[in-house]
Amino acid sequence: MTPPLGDIAHIGHAQLFTPDLDASVGFFTDYLGLTVNGRDGDTVYLRTFDDYEHHSLVLTARDTPGLGRLALRTSSEEALQRRVKAVEEAGGTGHWAEDEPGLGRLYVTTDPDGHEHALYWESEYYRAPEELKPALKNQPQAKPNRGVGVRRLDHVNFLAADVLANAEFQQDVLGARPTEQIRLDTGKIAARWLTYTDKSYDVVYTSDWTGSAGRLHHIAFATDTREDILRAADLAIDSGVFIETGPHKHAIQQTFFLYVYEPGGNRIELCNPLTRLVLAPDWPLVTWTEEERKKGQAWGLQTIASFHTHGTPPVA
Repeated sequence: MTPPLGDIAHIGHAQLFTPDLDASVGFFTDYLGLTVNGRDGDTVYLRTFDDYEHHSLVLTARDTPGLGRLALRTSSEEALQRRVKAVEEAGGTGHWAEDEPGLGRLYVTTDPDGHEHALYWESEYYRAPEELKPALKNQPQAKPNRGVGVRRLDHVNFLAADVLANAEFQQDVLGARPTEQIRLDTGKIAARWLTYTDKSYDVVYTSDWTGSAGRLHHIAFATDTREDILRAADLAIDSGVFIETGPHKHAIQQTFFLYVYEPGGNRIELCNPLTRLVLAPDWPLVTWTEEERKKGQAWGLQTIASFHTHGTPPVA
């Protein structure tokens, strides 16, 4: 039985590996407008202006790009213990760590595909230094005066060898709700979107056409408006950022999007899903057929080939 919605409060932050740490930091600060909030050797902590925690993104130097851990904050210490128990009762394993600034203990486990998830409760609220203090006291940090100025880390899209097994881990163990999916003519589930909150989605699993496990499709940052997406495209061509596809609108979830690559090779989405919420507690899972997906995105743009082949770490 799927646990009640609410034990996972929200996505906390994501960790990306990059073979060019300095260039990746420059991309996230100069182009997206994040702020560096600490460094520990080959790891840099960054934050969006509207995040209340210490960091929204962790960049770590590695030989190949990819996703490290996805950190999820629970709604209480009791909720954390319930989810740890659920992991272990489902046959999963994990370990406790205390290795990130601003956070207490993290329970580190993996989904069936091997993507690392870290669950935690204890978290310090960010206190902006004088030069970053906002004019409005209900905002953690002043809006950036550079780059796109993204508001928050919005969602993570995993590539998976078995979409259904991983989606059921999110549902049965972590308590996510499925909102939309793609079912192929064979009956196979090729993608599923899930939420921990009243957002329409927080995590996505899509089939890895290479058959590999544990890879990343993209992480996404939310903007205030659609106009910010258009401005991001102009900033990209002016600053040499590679645009893979967009700006355009997805049919699934109706997200206005732009996909770019950061210098380390990871795909980054800029999205504006802020107007669409799933408030119904009994939301019916929306299923898209293979024939329907052949129509492309919301306004007819066909999905480009690299969207199904590019992932990190890369495979031969």
